[in-house]
Amino acid sequence: MEPSAHEPLIRRMSSSYRTFPENTGKRINREYLQSLHNKRLYLAVFAAVLGNFSFGFALVYPSPVIPALEAHPSPELRLDQNTASWFGSVFMLGAAAGGLSTMLLNDRLGRKLSIMFSALPSSVGYALMAGAQGIGMLLIGRVLTGYAGGVTSASIPVYISEISHPGVRGTLGACPQMMAVLGSLFLYALGLVLDWRWLAVAGEVPVLTMSFLLCFMPNSPRFLLSQGKEDEALESLCWLRGKDTDYTQEYEQIKDSVRKQSRRVSCAEIKDPFLYKPILIAGGMRFLQQLSGVTCILVYLQSIFKKTSVILKPEYDAALVGLVRLVSVAIAAVSMDKAGRKILLFVSAGVMLVSNLTMGLYIHFVPASQNGTIANKTLVTSANPFAEPTNYITLIPLLATMFFIMGYAMGWGPITWLLMSEILPLKARGVASGLCVVVSWLTAFALTQSFLLAVKTFGLEVPFLFFAVICAGNILFTGCCVPETKGRSLEQIEAFFRTGRRSFMR
Repeated sequence: MEPSAHEPLIRRMSSSYRTFPENTGKRINREYLQSLHNKRLYLAVFAAVLGNFSFGFALVYPSPVIPALEAHPSPELRLDQNTASWFGSVFMLGAAAGGLSTMLLNDRLGRKLSIMFSALPSSVGYALMAGAQGIGMLLIGRVLTGYAGGVTSASIPVYISEISHPGVRGTLGACPQMMAVLGSLFLYALGLVLDWRWLAVAGEVPVLTMSFLLCFMPNSPRFLLSQGKEDEALESLCWLRGKDTDYTQEYEQIKDSVRKQSRRVSCAEIKDPFLYKPILIAGGMRFLQQLSGVTCILVYLQSIFKKTSVILKPEYDAALVGLVRLVSVAIAAVSMDKAGRKILLFVSAGVMLVSNLTMGLYIHFVPASQNGTIANKTLVTSANPFAEPTNYITLIPLLATMFFIMGYAMGWGPITWLLMSEILPLKARGVASGLCVVVSWLTAFALTQSFLLAVKTFGLEVPFLFFAVICAGNILFTGCCVPETKGRSLEQIEAFFRTGRRSFMR
């Protein structure tokens, strides 16, 4: 039962109020959540997020490969600044196309089959890059792996949110980002020992494993009900929750929600705040997430460290940043259902703001020639334990980048994906999630394509100062627009937008 529109916003005198009503007739009680067996749910989530692992692997593939191909002896494979920029950014065009196609795939094939479908372009793309004889094959391979990444990034969060229950949805919702980070870390680590062709071969492994495991996993109960397959939906929920649990109430709740939203979205309905508000919030978060600069930094990480002359070798710095990113996402996964989404978003944006500002000011006030001199002096005297403290000033770019990635991975990385899957209404979830992915990756493409040109024209500090301004905007957007969804069912979240309650500031 939805909360009444005439129900008072504040039930009793209190110093604060909650975004959602405390009591609803259909709320899943704690005893039921504690009685569930989650092993099969975790297995289904693991099978799905292997797609995110492959996505993270493919996203940062240019980081160790661009420096190697810039020095390649063959003219057919040697990258200049223009081709390096395209090699880094064309992945995002593929991802945007994948997001567009997911608008259709999610509602026609379902979430699970959409994820499985992504294995085809991903496998072909990695094969093309592994056997590339020219830059054209490399670019096509990047487009195909990007397309697969766009499909998985739109489908997997929705699949996880629809098979999860409120007790673990926050933690499991962070898994796509965590696996993407793990995939990036594996790429950085393998880049220390493998050349660029074998890195592409290694990318095939998680894709094929994902396809095999998903053959044995159920589809989303919500999707099955939306297709009129009630028996299959009940079997899916039974498999996910356990046969000896009383999942009847949850099934009826999902069935009631699907029945209310069984019709397709019409153009007239787009004007309804129930639809356009969550879509604007999710799309705005994806837009600001990319404008904060994370994709540019990850794709050109080794090049950035090389330009700032950090003490360690760029490939080791990149691996360290990947490790920090993984630990930070793990912390976010544990704390997301305890601290809440909004507080983590505030902390995340604040850390990113300080980190980008530090990086920009460092590059501006410490000339590149001085960076190189200090770094070289430190490397020469690294065996001397009494080296001057000022030799380690080139640690600042490494530390600033590590803190930026830490901040991003604790909030604006995983929570943006989680909130997208939580707040989008079921009747528009397939189309809206694809739209959000398109917005995200077109923004990422524009930034990664123009990043090297901006660095050449204005200097490396200007992009980082721009990213700092965007992070300040992220703080304002979180405070003004983002609702707290911790511990709420998807049906409660939809009821909140349907009633038009204005309590976003809490």
